Amino acid sequence: MAKIGFIGLGIMGHPMARNLQDGGHQLLVQDRPSVPGDIVESGATLCATVADVARGADVIILMVPDTPQVEEVLFGADGVAAGLSAGKTVIDMSSISPIATKEFAQRINALGCDYLDAPVSGGEVGAKAATLTIMVGGPEQAFEAARPLFDLMGKNITLVGGNGDGQTTKVANQIIVALNIQAVSEALLFASKAGADPAKVRQALMGGFAASRILEVHGERMIKRTFQPGFRIELHQKDLNLALQGAKALGVALPNTATASQLMQACAAHEMAGLDHSALCRALEIMANHDIA
Repeated sequence: MAKIGFIGLGIMGHPMARNLQDGGHQLLVQDRPSVPGDIVESGATLCATVADVARGADVIILMVPDTPQVEEVLFGADGVAAGLSAGKTVIDMSSISPIATKEFAQRINALGCDYLDAPVSGGEVGAKAATLTIMVGGPEQAFEAARPLFDLMGKNITLVGGNGDGQTTKVANQIIVALNIQAVSEALLFASKAGADPAKVRQALMGGFAASRILEVHGERMIKRTFQPGFRIELHQKDLNLALQGAKALGVALPNTATASQLMQACAAHEMAGLDHSALCRALEIMANHDIA
């Protein structure tokens, strides 16, 4: 049994931490504004600061929203870095900038500790079911040491390369997911506007080459209008911004990614940033003056 520090117990972090806890590990936890009561009731130690988490844990896992929050948790006053001692491992499972990740890794390495960037895909459903896809960047020996922890949270676990490569892979994942949501939205909107039953259209397409998890899961959300968040539009917006910022630095054009980002921005302008990213279809529906269902 390892002592695991877990910082960030939101929609994704909470079930991930519970899976580690159910796997027999002792948790030390900290979150803003509060820690879910069931985690503490099940035996986790609530720490006053993230530095205290780092002092007491062998491995420290972060699952927070964005790059500034990761930097604050790691290097702010009473941050993780203040509580580290040589030989520990920091694992950032947030989805943040690959460029910043490389800098953070260097700063943690300078303290004698390993650093892994290990963002995930699979949403709240995957987090609860421990079936997340986990994309890891960092040294192989640190990855192998952490592998039993990853196995408790996910199924498809890959060491992609060095620090930053995990985050680069997650950005690529988010490009693909966003463009697939956009494609399914356009297809179902077209079918509905043409007078076809979108539910039956989706059912027919699930048996052909157009079949996908996005059509299966998010297509159903679009038809049933179930947009409570598994992964919020505002978080996917953040990831697409990382893609576009990276593309600019690399001199690469990502025109369809830019379009998907603008559709999400339109949703945000209509106060839908907190909805599930499948609600991207609402931007297209507003432009068409027609709802899928």
